[in-house]
Amino acid sequence: MKDVRFQEILERRIELIRNVLGKKAAEYARGDDRLHNFKRVARVKGCTTEDACIDGFCKHLVSILDTVDDVAKGVYAKTELWEEKIGDAINYLILLEAIVKEDSSERENNAR
Repeated sequence: MKDVRFQEILERRIELIRNVLGKKAAEYARGDDRLHNFKRVARVKGCTTEDACIDGFCKHLVSILDTVDDVAKGVYAKTELWEEKIGDAINYLILLEAIVKEDSSERENNAR
């Protein structure tokens, strides 16, 4: 793949990330807490916020793996489906990074 094409893909992905995470904020955030949904799941399940996020990520990862398996069987998904699946996985990793950074900041602030 030529660098120009790769840069086009990269720029499109960055645009999609901004759009999806911005749109989903209204759906999943409460007040000014973008991570509210994961924190609520963690309380319900009795797990960490990180674990709650990884649960969602794994759902998307399995979907990607199934789609990859389909390719080996000669079944090909449309580009739009690939974009959605890959984007969902990337977005969950970005959300995980936010969770880790927030938790890290809170631990540092509470350290003696």
